[in-house]
Amino acid sequence: MTQMAEDAKNHPPHFNNAAFDIVAIAASAGGLTALIKVLSIPPEFTAAIAIVQHLAPKHRSFLAEILGRRTDIIVKQAKEGDCLTPGTAYVAPPNRHLLVNGDGTLSLSQSELVNFLRPSADLLFESVAATYKDRAIALVLTGTGSDGAVGVEAIKKMGGIIIVQDPKTAKFSGMPFAAIQTGNVDFILPLDEISSTLVTLVMGESY
Repeated sequence: MTQMAEDAKNHPPHFNNAAFDIVAIAASAGGLTALIKVLSIPPEFTAAIAIVQHLAPKHRSFLAEILGRRTDIIVKQAKEGDCLTPGTAYVAPPNRHLLVNGDGTLSLSQSELVNFLRPSADLLFESVAATYKDRAIALVLTGTGSDGAVGVEAIKKMGGIIIVQDPKTAKFSGMPFAAIQTGNVDFILPLDEISSTLVTLVMGESY
């Protein structure tokens, strides 16, 4: 393999007109309403989005279809080998971990549960931190438990940005509160302000 091919394999593509290439989102109980609100961003959004929403493991999920009907961006259930694309949100399927590879493609894994969960936001965040480093944003929304908190530390360590839904506006405050407790959070925002902040961070003030 040539050095150039090796570099391409180990470094994901940077997207045009984007300060950040990926927004990784964690949500659990109460997440559907929160995700609809957060994804009210323009279709020309210049980063890709990866979503872990805790779902019933044995039931087919219609989350991607529901979100797709309620937002202007493309929303799809993630498939093995999908290539991250700007303006597209990829939702982890039920009972599969969602991971981002070094070349900007996605992997699905049925490896063991993490803190009783599959998909795990921590695993998504850790893979995003390793791949996108300081060009990643992690967002923790409503949910019970503490999934995402370990991953938040990984993203922050690599220079990424952390946004957490203000627990006061979250239907369930466990996940936001756990993330805040890490001391690594850059923005604690009411739900209504998250989408505009994402657009500003990724696309710049001029948008």
